[in-house]
Amino acid sequence: MMVLARLMVGLALAAAGPLTALAQTPALRPITLIVPFAAGGPTDVIGRIVADSMSRTLGVAVIVENVAGNSGVTGVSRAARAAPDGATIVVGNMGTHAAAVSLQANLPYDPNRDFAPVGLIASTPMLLLASPKVPARDLGQFIAHVKANANRLNFGTAGVGATSHLACAMFNALIGVEVTHIPYRGTAPVLSALISGEIDYGCDQTAGALPQVLAGTVKGMAIATRTRSPAAPNLPTSVEGGLPDFQATAWNALFAPRGTPPAVMARLTAALHTALADPTVSARLMELGADLPLPADREPAALTALVRAEIDKWGGIIREAGIAATP
Repeated sequence: MMVLARLMVGLALAAAGPLTALAQTPALRPITLIVPFAAGGPTDVIGRIVADSMSRTLGVAVIVENVAGNSGVTGVSRAARAAPDGATIVVGNMGTHAAAVSLQANLPYDPNRDFAPVGLIASTPMLLLASPKVPARDLGQFIAHVKANANRLNFGTAGVGATSHLACAMFNALIGVEVTHIPYRGTAPVLSALISGEIDYGCDQTAGALPQVLAGTVKGMAIATRTRSPAAPNLPTSVEGGLPDFQATAWNALFAPRGTPPAVMARLTAALHTALADPTVSARLMELGADLPLPADREPAALTALVRAEIDKWGGIIREAGIAATP
């Protein structure tokens, strides 16, 4: 009887183990995915594609909330202050989690200390764009046009320190010009201004601007990469155009507030991996000209390393271009 009793106790404990582990994994509530930019921009489009898939995988609603302002810092700050319970995550990018460190004199968050990395979503090359009124037909002609008319031209961006600003600042520095900068509240207004001729040129991610380039409403002068994009095979690279050092690639990634439970973080990362492995999701992202990361580059540790490297890289570019930090 004693042996039987011990056996029954052992079986009961074994059965309780998985139930105990399940009980220790916090249940997910509906998730707010903060996109720190205006609706319709590249970060918003990419965030919504991933949110839809993650919602199905996690079994809870993933609700996108656009919190624009201060080149993404406003929305990211809200995410940093959110309760670390898995109910709030944010799409960060090269601007909010790298360049902002050098651009913002009093940045209200620390990209490394205040966030737990979920994973990298995608990288998107930057495009150099021109208004249809600009007479240049290729990058060489465009560079000559800008140099000859720098004091009369302007370029538009999604705001001081936005990826569009940094890419154009790099271009201007490489060709040795100073051109009037017109900041807008998001990339969608920049594209509208390009189409209408309100501004002369700008830079944007393929995810936001490629449809306009393919439609012919704005001119694509170059893609800032060493190889052509499969999504726009007829668009020459900056290397082909004679400006090989003009290399600019944005990235978008998911972050949660620091202190979010490891079990919740693991579920979020797994859901992101599932989304990127979904042929429908990957096809939609690649149609936007996005490059999907290799599986190893999607891991949280790889994202941590990327953020640190990008802070160093863009800090140097910002200082060299003379972009003033905001108060």
